[in-house]
Formats: sequence, C-alpha cells, structure tokens
Amino acid sequence: MKFLSGLCLAVLVSLSGAVFAQQSPTQEQQQRQMTQPGNNAPVWRQVREEAKEHYTSIKGRETGVLVQSAGDTWRRIRNGPVTFWGGWAVIAVLAVIGALYFAKGPIKLHERPTGRLMQRFTSMEQIAHWCMGISFCVLGISGLIMLFGKHVLLPVIGYTLFAWLTSLAKNLHNFVGPFFIVSTLMFVVIFIRDNLPRAYDFMWFRKSFAYMTGGAHVPSGRFNAGEKAWFWGGVVVLSVIVSWTGLILLFPNFDQTRATMQEAWVWHAVAALIYIAVSLGHIYMGTIGVEGAYASMRTGYVDEIWAKEHHEYWYNEVKSGKAAAASGAVPAGAPHMREKS
Repeated sequence: MKFLSGLCLAVLVSLSGAVFAQQSPTQEQQQRQMTQPGNNAPVWRQVREEAKEHYTSIKGRETGVLVQSAGDTWRRIRNGPVTFWGGWAVIAVLAVIGALYFAKGPIKLHERPTGRLMQRFTSMEQIAHWCMGISFCVLGISGLIMLFGKHVLLPVIGYTLFAWLTSLAKNLHNFVGPFFIVSTLMFVVIFIRDNLPRAYDFMWFRKSFAYMTGGAHVPSGRFNAGEKAWFWGGVVVLSVIVSWTGLILLFPNFDQTRATMQEAWVWHAVAALIYIAVSLGHIYMGTIGVEGAYASMRTGYVDEIWAKEHHEYWYNEVKSGKAAAASGAVPAGAPHMREKS
C-alpha cells in the first residue's frame, strides 16, 4: 500500500512539473509580473524568435516573424554612415567642381573655329544618350529626395508638401527604373566598341590634371580615357549594381526575405551615391566645363578644330577615311556654325 501511494505521488509530481515546464508565454508572463512587475523580456524574446509557426496560420517565408531584429541594424546603417558619408561625398564633389570652374573656368579652344562641322554622334547615339541621361537624372533626384529629404527639405517646406513630393519621387523612382535599365543596355551596346581601351589612354591619364586645369592638349580617340573610365566604371559596373539591387527592391513578390532586401538596399544606396557623385563630374565636363561639349551631343556635330584639339586621333581617322563621319562640307540638315570674328 505504501508502495502504491509513493508511486502515485511520484507520478503526480512529474506531471505537474511537465505542465509547469510547458506553460504558455502568457502564464509565464503572469507569474513574472508577480515577482518582477514591468519586465516583459520573455515575451519579446519569444516574439523576436523567427519561424514560429504557432504565431500564424499563413504558410510562407517569414510569415511567423513578428519582429525582425536585423531591421533595426539596417535602419541604423541607413540613417548613419550611408546618409552621412554619402551626403558629404556629393557635397565634396560639388565643391570641387565649383572651385575648379571659378578658378580656371571652362576649357576653351586654342584656335578659332573653322565653321566646318564633323558628325560626332548619329541620331541613334543621341537618343540612346539622352534616354539614359534623363532617366538617370530622374532616378538620382528622386533618390536624393527620399534619402535626404527629411533632413533638408522637411524643415523648409513642411509636412504636407514634403509628403506630396516624396510620394511623387517614390513613384517616379519605381516606374522610371526599368526604363533606365533598358536604355542603359541600349547605350552600352551602341558605344562599347569606341570605349575599348587603347595604349594611348595611359598618356591621357598621366596628363589629365593638366588637361582639367589648363586645357593642355592631350590626343585621344573618339572618347578619351576619362570618358572610357566613366563608361566602364559608371555606365557598366555601377549600373549593373543599382539595376540588379533595384529589381530586388522593386519586386518583393519573388519571395525574397527581408534580410535580402535590406542588404540589397545598402548595396543600392552606396552604389547610387557613388554613381551620382561621379556623374556630377561627367555632367560638368559635358555642359559648362568644356566649351562645345554640350553642343556636340545636342546637335551631333562639332567643329573641326574642336575635334582636332580634343580627340585628335579620331579626327585623323575621320579625315583619312578610316572612321565614318561627315567632314569637310556641312551635310544636308546639319546645323551651321558661324566663324567668330
């Protein structure tokens, strides 16, 4: 009899221990409130645990994740080093460009234009350039608004206008992005042949500082080494990074995890900020930094003197008939350039 009583007591003790060990988080929290009021640590630990199927009946990747701790890490990276260093990088490039322009001015021709025009860009090349360039500017400006707007614009324009502006920027960014990818592919296919490295490109790099500051004559092909570096480093490499990561962010319905999208955002933002900063130099040289550069892409034609001083090897190839371009007489429909008196 005593043996049976002891056995029953042992069974009851083991069952009660098992029940106590398997109590729900709510019961555990209720008991903790009695001993440590206000301490909700056990509940939040369980909430932060990933892939808990009992949280939801919906099956899918991360459907049971209520709070992703890595999200706070991403937020700190976004609002910390990416915003801080990225913003200062853009400002620094603008400052250097401004100092160079006011100190040295634009690079001008050493001789008077002849009035004889050479075709530098075909209509297709112009279309490819402007499609990529305009879409890039839309993406760059809208991205800067979304990243820096709350720090720069919000205190100035207020919440209502800022909300409207950021919503517009977000939608433009989403819809112009795919167009930029297609136009960049078209641009690369059209211009890749003339951007292949040549032996004389190294000479241009050695004399690039003298060219930028004093307009020193440095012979080059159709595109100089600086333009080729921009083509391969910016148009190709950086475009691949921002395009691939942009697609990951733009189409979350392909079942990628939040961690994947957060990592993609970091790559996207860093590459885009570098892209924007370097593009400012390209835009400067292609507009007010080099006399006649903007007109060459706007009209497709340049004066013979401009071609000879900036791209002498290409000029010689055209004049000798090795490269296809209009030379000598102005072709029908080409804009006329008056000689300066």
